[in-house]
Amino acid sequence: MTTIKDQYFSGERPLYASRDLQLSNVTIGEGESGLKESRGVEAVGCRFEGKYVIWECEDVECRNCCFAASDRAPLWYDRNLRMYGCLIDAPKAFREIDGLTIGNVRMSDGTEAFWRCRGGQISGLRMENGSYPFFQSENLRIHQLRLVGKYAFQYARHIEIRNAVLDTKDAFWESKDCVVYDSELKGEYLGWYARNLRLVRCHISGTQPLCYCRNLVLEDCTFAPDADLAFEYSSVRATIIGKVTSVKNPLPGSTICEKPQTE
Repeated sequence: MTTIKDQYFSGERPLYASRDLQLSNVTIGEGESGLKESRGVEAVGCRFEGKYVIWECEDVECRNCCFAASDRAPLWYDRNLRMYGCLIDAPKAFREIDGLTIGNVRMSDGTEAFWRCRGGQISGLRMENGSYPFFQSENLRIHQLRLVGKYAFQYARHIEIRNAVLDTKDAFWESKDCVVYDSELKGEYLGWYARNLRLVRCHISGTQPLCYCRNLVLEDCTFAPDADLAFEYSSVRATIIGKVTSVKNPLPGSTICEKPQTE
């Protein structure tokens, strides 16, 4: 493995098509496609400022790295990408990734992040300003996600989420086969047109949740007072702890059971 330490690179494709490369305290500055089409890269304590820095790469691990706001669309079309303890200020990060591992990553700009990502584990992700995050992504297991934004998980497939706080309008629209455990779901129009959405021990707030769904299942969920006009034109099986402010026109055959809230 080749090691590069304490250096600065800039311009067009400065480390293009690298193989078995270890970067330590390296900055890839102004320019484009710094590591494009590289394989077997380990980056520790590095800073990425140029555009499109990690595209079409395979077997890349970044630890304690920073992706600056100027590094637009930094991580696209990669395979087996691992990120630990990184700070990402760049918009449009993570697109068309196959095989993704995330641990304790912070994102200040979640604009169009995680589009069409397939397969992986995400833990301890903090995302601000998320706009359409996780669009059409599939086969992801997510733990301890903290997300503030809008339109999350639209058209997503086979997503498992645990211990999350999602403050996002229009989450899970047109999603399929998603399950959420022990999480807080805030925002208007949650889960409209979802198929096979399952919510377990979740707290739901925001107007008109869970309408036009098919095969919707809720297990021991709670509803905030503002979560009104729920379940319109949905087929639903629900056990709810406490009360729902209002339910409107669920489909025939639906069952909604309210259980008393215990202290």
